[in-house]
Amino acid sequence: MCSRTTARSRTGRPRSAEADTAILDATRAALVELGWSKLTMGDVAARAGVAKTTLYRRWANKSELVVDAVAVLFDELQLPDLGSLRADIEHVVLEFAALLERPETKTALMAVVAESTRDEPLRDRIRASIVDRQKRLVLEGRQRAQERGELPADRDPATVAAVDALIFDVVAGAVVNRSLVTAEPVDRAWAERLSALLVGGLSAAAESGTDALREPGAAR
Repeated sequence: MCSRTTARSRTGRPRSAEADTAILDATRAALVELGWSKLTMGDVAARAGVAKTTLYRRWANKSELVVDAVAVLFDELQLPDLGSLRADIEHVVLEFAALLERPETKTALMAVVAESTRDEPLRDRIRASIVDRQKRLVLEGRQRAQERGELPADRDPATVAAVDALIFDVVAGAVVNRSLVTAEPVDRAWAERLSALLVGGLSAAAESGTDALREPGAAR
């Protein structure tokens, strides 16, 4: 799988999907073996069997390269239909936690997030390459729950967008905090409690018309 984002628009020869794959694979291998601090563009180029200039034509720096290498792993997250919204949430929580436990993800994610606090383009890249792309899981889960009759049909786009964003923030924030910040286990019992909390909150919001979940200032 090749990177879906680039640092800037470029002209010239078309990019090689094979080279992109080799580079991203080499980046993840280097993260596992060397960690964030010791990883260099030169080492990645040597592992991938490409010239260092090939890397810099695609990625301006190591942070951008690592974001794209990790984004590929997040794209592998799936939300199978397990028969209920609660079971679906439990599954994706455990799958997300398992991804964060992978050494290449664990060593990279905190580092690039820290870098992004003083690098707005990098923060935008993280949002576009990882965060926004994974919001598809919330959309899939909500639509499936509506088809089962567990949630009411959409009322208006503003409310739907606000609810989806909030669900993503709650799940992602809770799992990242527990896995990477407090280093506590994300086991099935914890995933069940988080899922019950979310499903209960969504049901209560649906019964109240979801007004409390609207974005501030949104039209009613």
